[in-house]
Order: sequence, then structure tokens, then C-alpha cells
Amino acid sequence: LLFVVGTVSCTLFLAVNGLYSASDDVIELTPTNFNKEVIQSESLWLVEFYAPWCGHCQRLTPEWKKAATALKGVVKVGAVDADKHQSLGGQYGVRGFPTIKIFGANKNKAEDYQGGRTSDAIVDAALSALRTLVKGRLSGRSGGYSSGKQSRESGGGDKKDVIELTDDSFDKNVINSDDVWMVEFYAPWCGHCKNLEPEWAAAATEVKEQTKGKVKLAAVDATVNQMLASRYGIRGFPTIKIFQKGEDPVDYDGGRTRSDIIARALDLFSDNAPPPELLEIISEDVLKSTCDAHQLCIISVLPHILDTGASGRNSYLDVMLKMAEKYKKKMWGWLWTEAGAQSDLESSLGIGGFGYPAMAAVNARKMKFALLKGSFSEQGINEFLRELSVGRGSTAPVGGGAFPKIHSVEPWDGKDGELPVEDDIDLSDVDLDDLGKDEL
Repeated sequence: LLFVVGTVSCTLFLAVNGLYSASDDVIELTPTNFNKEVIQSESLWLVEFYAPWCGHCQRLTPEWKKAATALKGVVKVGAVDADKHQSLGGQYGVRGFPTIKIFGANKNKAEDYQGGRTSDAIVDAALSALRTLVKGRLSGRSGGYSSGKQSRESGGGDKKDVIELTDDSFDKNVINSDDVWMVEFYAPWCGHCKNLEPEWAAAATEVKEQTKGKVKLAAVDATVNQMLASRYGIRGFPTIKIFQKGEDPVDYDGGRTRSDIIARALDLFSDNAPPPELLEIISEDVLKSTCDAHQLCIISVLPHILDTGASGRNSYLDVMLKMAEKYKKKMWGWLWTEAGAQSDLESSLGIGGFGYPAMAAVNARKMKFALLKGSFSEQGINEFLRELSVGRGSTAPVGGGAFPKIHSVEPWDGKDGELPVEDDIDLSDVDLDDLGKDEL
């Protein structure tokens, strides 16, 4: 067994690219090998989801390599280029880089690593998780993959997140629901259904967690609920159908492993997911954390509140939100500020002082930006972002080669602006004619 694992590892080392090379002890993971290497493994895994262009990832790389070497033969340390393999990153809810997950006893419920980014901190967390895993085994709790192979009649807790539907409950739960439903029609005697069951159950738990319950996995015993089976023309088992509000159901014809099911569910989720958050630049931390964690950050500078009022500003924010929705699969960050609030930032992006509203797309790794030349409208911004997404459009270096000082400001309160109140001046005793002569 050790020889086989060693052979696999050697093969994987040769495939390492991005931030890791053949000489590292970090195992490169891809959609092709992830299920076999991690999910079906008895080992504890620490997995980093990274993007090669991400500055934080580049700084983490030497520490991750040191931790992998120290933990060799004790804990597996892997890395996923989630920029290249977006489906795998999406499957585990990766929204920024680097994201580190711990795959312990229950491989279907990865934990987020929230510790420090040094090799010492990483090793400490790994050993702590390992202790938890071993103690769990000692007390009779086994994790993950093999514990899910129970029949539907057993009442095992492993399928707790699969919603059982019937002729009576189907319509009120599924039809007109704002959520997306993936429904398996099965027969208890069907061998393929029994093979699918643990995969469907494990996927249900992961999908519930990753989509906050917005995509639901359900099951219908088609031998009992014959009205439903007839309505949807079920002829073979298992048949899986996808139900979305306002649309006819469609057949799911993808793979039958939990990773295949999860990947499709997360695609459905991203199609229906809310747009990325639109943040006001009220501090340096907001700007840096957003721009460091995303390939591009889209920064808008909106006119002063006294020039537009709340309704005018909200109309600009609505345009940005629509574009964030349209391009949400790009995993970009979205920011805005008021004209004059961050004048140094405006100057560094070639905006300063006029032409509001304005928009710049910034690549924080290269410290380059592109400026919206067209109108600040859905059409104008769409053309700008479409050009960027296919690698076209002119760019310029950020002034000074780095983000300038960002001023901490109070967030907008959502109201119309007010002119500053000036003290009343009593001019009754002033001879305005004399005042004019003095000034001349």
C-alpha cells in the first residue's frame, strides 16, 4: 500500500504547476484526482485553494511548502489552482484567495482554516485536527465516506439532508418555490438507486451548506407515489429532474458521483445566486482585502451626494449591482466611493477632479487599471467589462505603482446630503460702502 501511495504521489508531483513545483511536498489536486485522493482517503488533508496571480497566495507559498515537508507522512497537504479549476473551487464555496480547508473524519464536511499564515500555525492546526480525528476513532466515531452506505429503510442519519417528497407534499414544497430542487425518482428494489443513495445523501449535505439551503436535494419513491411518477413520465430508475421556478423541469444527465452532483448544484446556485457585495470604500482595509482577494476589483467614483441626492446615487448603485449580477461568475470585487472622499485614489487611477461618475477596473497584482471610456450605463459598462473579460482594452499602471493612502470615512447613511450650517452673521452695523472701499 505504501508503495502504491508513493507512486501516486510521484506522479502528482510531476503535474504540479502554478505556485508549486516537482520538488515540493505539496500535492497538486484537480477535479480529476480530488475525489480519489481526498474524499475517499482515510488521511487528514489540508487543502489550499489558490490563484497564481493572488499576492496573498504567493506570500503563503513558502510557508505552505514548509508545512507540507514537516507534515510529510503524517498529514496530507494539497493545493488546488482554483483560478484554473473554478468548478472545484466553486464546489467548496471558494470566493477569495487563498482559502484553506481541513478535510478530517467527515470528508463531506470540510472545515475552514482560520489560523495564521505561518508554517508553525499551519502545522499546529493540522496536529490539533489530527488529534481530534484519532480521538474520534478511539471513541467509535468513524468519518466520512464508508459510513454512508445504509439503505433508505435503515433510517440512518447520513441522509438527513435529503428531503423525502410524496404525492401530497410535492407541489407545496417544489412548485413555485424560489429555491432550486434536484429531485431523484427511485425504486427501493433498484440496484442503481442503491448505488446512488450514499452519493446523493453526501451531496445533499454539502450542497445545503454551500448554498445556504438555496439548492435542495430530494427523493421520491416512484413505486409509492405513482401520481408524480406518471405526471413526470418516469420510465426508469433512478431519474433525476431539476425544478426551477417558472421553468419546465429538465432532466439531470450528469455523473452519479457526489462531486458531479455537487458541481451541477453549485452551477445552478451561481445562476440563481445574489450578486457579489457592493462595498463602499470607507477604509484602507475594505480596498485592500477586496482587491487582493480578487483578480479584478471594479471601483466606481460616484458624484458628490449634493450633486445627485439619494435617488440619483441609488440609480448609479443599481447599475453597478446589475453589472455585478451579470458578471458574478467572474469572481470580481465591487467597490465605490464618493467624489473627493478618496482624492489620492482618484488621482492614481487617472480620474481625479472631474467626469463623474467614473469607473476603473484594477488588477492589484500587476497594479494596472483600465478606465471606462463609454457611458456609465448598463450598455456602456457591459461593453467595458466584456472587453476586459476577453483580455482586450487598454491598461495603464496605477500612479505610484501602489495604492495610495486611503482615508477612513463615515459610510453613506442613505440620505440626501445637507449643506454645512454656517453661523448667522449680523451685518446691521457694517457700512458696506466703507467695506468695499477698504478692499479696493
